[in-house]
This record gives sequence, structure tokens and C-alpha cells, in this order.
Amino acid sequence: MIRRLFRVPTHWLTLLIALAVFATPLAVQTVRAEVGEAEPLPQRWITSDHSKHDVLKQEFKSGPEVTKACLSCHTEAATQFMQTIHWTWLAPRAPKEAKLGKAGLVVNNFCVAMPSNEPRCTSCHAGYGFKDKNFDFTDQTKVDCLVCHDQTGTYVKFPAGAGNPVSEPTVFKGNGKTYNPPDWNKVAQSVGRPTRKNCGVCHFFGGGGDGVKHGDLDSSMGMPDHELDIHMDIKGPNFNCTRCHSTVVHKIAGRAYKYPATEKHISLLEDDLVSRISCVSCHTEKPHKPGFKANDHTDKVACQSCHIPAFARKRPTKMSWDWSTAGQMNDKGKPFVKKGPYDHAEYDSMKGNFVWKKDVTPEYFWFNGSIENVMATTKIDPSKPVVLTKIMGDRSDPKARIYPFKVHRGKTPYDKGNNTMVVPKLFGKKEDGAYWGGWDWNKSIKAGMDYVGLPYSGEYGFVETEYVFPITHMVAPEEKALSCEACHSKQSRLANLGGFYMPGRDANSALNWIGMLGVFGALIGVSLHGIGRIMTRNNKTGKAKE
Repeated sequence: MIRRLFRVPTHWLTLLIALAVFATPLAVQTVRAEVGEAEPLPQRWITSDHSKHDVLKQEFKSGPEVTKACLSCHTEAATQFMQTIHWTWLAPRAPKEAKLGKAGLVVNNFCVAMPSNEPRCTSCHAGYGFKDKNFDFTDQTKVDCLVCHDQTGTYVKFPAGAGNPVSEPTVFKGNGKTYNPPDWNKVAQSVGRPTRKNCGVCHFFGGGGDGVKHGDLDSSMGMPDHELDIHMDIKGPNFNCTRCHSTVVHKIAGRAYKYPATEKHISLLEDDLVSRISCVSCHTEKPHKPGFKANDHTDKVACQSCHIPAFARKRPTKMSWDWSTAGQMNDKGKPFVKKGPYDHAEYDSMKGNFVWKKDVTPEYFWFNGSIENVMATTKIDPSKPVVLTKIMGDRSDPKARIYPFKVHRGKTPYDKGNNTMVVPKLFGKKEDGAYWGGWDWNKSIKAGMDYVGLPYSGEYGFVETEYVFPITHMVAPEEKALSCEACHSKQSRLANLGGFYMPGRDANSALNWIGMLGVFGALIGVSLHGIGRIMTRNNKTGKAKE
């Protein structure tokens, strides 16, 4: 019947079926690789070659001119983008008056706070001209389309500041490199879907340097191998950031301050447009083979806890920052930098002492996806370390899982009179009170607090602080995942988590005695039973002989 229907020999039909079956996963893999190309190769999912658009062939002299041309076709793009955290630097779902975000009153223990320091901090803002609090967030031509969509790899916004690229060749004293202005036409005509390089130009260098902040994001993630990250492996799936941080009308899936990225986990098989920020969105809540014990842990342990055994595996990350030692000068009365391990600064007159580490073991906490931030208005207790980012969730929370974190520790300035964290002005001129201009903390803090309209007692000190980052990148291969003994042993990675019994880690003397008594009781019972049986058997044998 089959041969009659298809009019081909059966062996040829068999071959065709085999090719279809085996070629399908190869085709899927090829598509995945194309979606995740790290280099600016032809993007086959793009339906428009922007180099052919007449509107992009005019001579451009600035970023806003390019944006205006982009909006002539993409009429709603700026309006969409202006609703996102990448534009406002404020949590979208929080009330505006709460000022929850780095453009508001959130405090960290890196460069402390953004307000009053805009020209330097906003080097990575996806806009043009964000130099102070008077920036016009409603001006659509200020949106920088190119920083996310350039495919030439030549578009650089640093070191001009305020989100602007340099307008002429500029040598940056910090690294001695020369930065050139963009070729506006070449860049504008190259645009395509964002690649890892587009995302990484900001996110790999958060905090002012390669790998400074996150620990699981640095320049090594631009072209990672299988050992570093199995999802972004350039010879494997080769995912782009947007494969998991999926985007709809410029809203990029990801954790944003207090609110989780996703309220529930949905399999991609059910909805391919779901915000794929959770591992189980792809791998389901039973990711291992049937019967594998690890499947019983997914209701309490996040996938990352086992599959990211260490972070900063290729590049070191900053683990500590002591601002209290800043301001020291060399013999000539000039600021200086002292290099330490990994050829990174261990002391910088501008910023104080640093501790860098590589191959760092995460710390683990119960986490339900929400984080509460300390603001410059929050009352603190300086007698103990101030946790600037409070991890929400505990063992009794059904949404909470044990997650891995980087904990960055430091000594950070605070207002001793009001017991609040402060917003110091660091960047700028001496006459404006900038610390890096006059080396005076009192003037720096007053200038910053005046800028944000908050009171300052005139008395400052330094308090120990902690700031956490969830670890979710740098997913190791299966063979590098943690073994059971990593947690179920006396040297457990979960030593800081209490309130529950962990086999292999915990011991209960009462239970141990009860268990031992039970074992000895059973042995005694078995022994007595055996002796009785022997004696009874001898008696029965004797009677039989009589």
C-alpha cells in the first residue's frame, strides 16, 4: 500500500523518513545557533535590511537625529521604551513617589547612589544627555536606539558621560585608551536584534569595571565555552540574552527590585511568549530522569543552587569595598592606585580598599523572588551590618526556594545624627562639593543630600553594609553540578540555613540515642529469639529419640 501511494521503492522511503527524523533536531539546533550568534553575522530572523532605507542614508551628526529617523518607521518604539526600567531607572510597578530605583533613593555599597553623580553613572543610560535631575524623560529623540541595536560593534558611549558618545577622539586617563566618535550612518544602517555584546556593554561592566558587581556577569560571558555556561556556549545552543530575557514591546523580562520577574512558572510548551526568566519555564519542575532523587528537591531548592557551583570562574569579581579608607595621598600629595591580586586595584585614593575574588562559592538563602531595598530615607541600626537588600522568603513560604547569592560587603558612609544612609556627591568639581574634587566627606554628603532634598545632621560615619545579587548565570555542565555531599554533610554549603533537619548535616542527640537503643534492642531480641529456637529444637529432637 505504502509503495503504491508514494510510487517509490520501500528502501528509498525508509531513507527519506530517517532523514526527516534525524534532520529535524539538527534544523532546530541550527535555528537556535542563528538566534544566538554573538558576532554580527546575518540575522536571518530580521525581515528588513536597514542599509537599504533611504531615511538612514542621510548624513547624521548626532544620536537624536538617528532616533528621529528610526521613529519615522518605528512610530511607537519610543513610547514603549519610555515605560521601562531601562529608561526611567525606577521600578515600573512601584508608585513614582516611592522613588524605588537607582534614579531615586535606593542605596548600594558600590558607588553608593546615582543622584548628583549623573554624568558618570548615566554613561550606560539608554538615552542622550541624562546629566542631572532635570533630564526630559518625555523627549522621544533622547532615546538611544543604537546602544541596544548596533551591530557594527563600534558604538561606544563611554567616556563622554551622561549617555552621550564622544564627539571627538578622546583618551581616557583611567585606561589610556582612545575612544572615537561613532560613524552615525554606518551604525544606523547596521541595526538588528540585540546580541550579547549589546547587553554586555553595560551589564558586564556594571559598577565601573569588568565583573565588578554581579559576579556571574563579566566579559567572559560574551563568548563563553561549554565549561562556563551551557546555554550561551558559542559551540552549543549559543543563546543570546534575549532567549531567556524575552522581550515584548521593549519590556525585558528580568527581576526588578521588589517584584519577582514572574508570578508563576509556565512551560514553553504551553506558551512560547512567557517571560522565560525561570529555569522551570524550559526545564519543567521535574527536570531530571524519572526516579532521580533531585526531582524531589525542586519544591525547596532552586536549579541554580546545584548547577552553579561557583561564580566569577573566568574573571575576578569585587567582594568588598571599604569607603572609610578613601582619600589617602602618596608622598607627593597626589591620589594613587595600588594594584593587588589579578592585577586589580586593592587600593584607590578615590574609593578606598577593595577585595577581589575568583571561583567564589555562593552564599545561600531562602528567596521567593522579592527583594526589599534600603533607601536614603530608611532608618538603620549602625550597631550591626546594614543589609541594603533584604532577601524575602523563608522555609514556610511555598514560593521560596534556596537560591545562591553573591554578597558584597563594605563600609559605607551614613548620617550618624539621623541614622540613615546618605547620598554623597562623588563626581564633579570641588566648588560643587564633589568628594573626588575636594576630598571632604562632609561637603560631599551635604551636597548630595541637598540635591535629593533630604536632611543631613552634619555628622557622618561609616557603617558595615551588605548587598546581595542572585546568581543565575554561568550554568555549569551536568558533570560539574554539585554532588549530594555538598549539602548533605558536616561541611554543608547550607550551614547558615537553620530551622529544619538536613540529613548528613544535622545531628539530634535524642534521636541518635533512640535510634541506637532501637538497634541494640533489635539485636538483643533477635539473639534471644535465636537462642530460644535452638533450645527448643534440641528439646524436640531429644523427645523424638526417646
